[in-house]
Amino acid sequence: MRIFDTISMVKNMDINFDLRSIKEAVTKKKFYTRSLSLILGVCLLALNYNLFLAPNQFVIGGTSGLALIVQKLFSLEPEIFIGLSSVALVILSFIFLGWEETKRCIIGSIMYPIFISLTKPMATLLIPHFVFDSTLIVALLAGLFYGVSNGIIYKTGFNTGGSDVLMKIMSKYKKVPEGKAIFIVNLLIMLGGLMVFGVNKFVYSLIILYLSTVLIDRILIGISNSKLFLIYTKEEEKVKTFIMDELKSGVTIFDAKGGYSGEKNHVLMCVVPNKDYYLFKEMVLEIDQNAFFVINDCYEVSGGMNRRNLPFN
Repeated sequence: MRIFDTISMVKNMDINFDLRSIKEAVTKKKFYTRSLSLILGVCLLALNYNLFLAPNQFVIGGTSGLALIVQKLFSLEPEIFIGLSSVALVILSFIFLGWEETKRCIIGSIMYPIFISLTKPMATLLIPHFVFDSTLIVALLAGLFYGVSNGIIYKTGFNTGGSDVLMKIMSKYKKVPEGKAIFIVNLLIMLGGLMVFGVNKFVYSLIILYLSTVLIDRILIGISNSKLFLIYTKEEEKVKTFIMDELKSGVTIFDAKGGYSGEKNHVLMCVVPNKDYYLFKEMVLEIDQNAFFVINDCYEVSGGMNRRNLPFN
């Protein structure tokens, strides 16, 4: 078994392939299907905001949660605030994160405030039919809609920007892990909601956030935080370079022997966060369309050089 240091760059290798062109090929794959899914997801997300979150003043983080606080304090319509903040955050993303990262959020950032305006009349018609005796039922429905809509959006490879941009900026420049950064940003917004709307709304918001997080994981690819890949490929050096240089993750290489053919080769083992599952799998298949995968849920990664421990993450 050979273990490669993931911090040092791979040197003196004659590997002539363009990772950027491969990534572009992956993003273009099933583009129209993914675009329709994105539209559906954003539409459901906006409808959920107008139907459940805004009328009940549930602040669950993000610019949409901050918009409710601003509306309460300054009487500014949420869609106006979300639209203005989305434009500002897209500009910040371009300045601090670059175009490659910005283009993943720019479409969703534009669509979300527009769909909030478009779905408001529909929500007004539906609200009388969604009157329940218990606020808990409303919170559960809000969490269901929020989780499903975000799960659909994330599965397309896009996002709606917002607090995700702030999270990525914090992660890049303050060396804060992405999970911790998004927790800090949303926690501050939710604490603002606690001060403005009270404890009851805060507790229901926590319920919505927890339920939606579980549903998003379910919709993406299960409930684990990451996936364990075992990869058999004829393009070992190219796949290893992609994992180490592009994904910034660790890789372990095992000596292997085919039980039927007796052929000796290597098996690459890599742990990949759920949110990078689609990109990782499709990039490896672009490098070697005949690559053989074994993919398992990975519930815990302890020690070694995993992505969240790297100083540049």
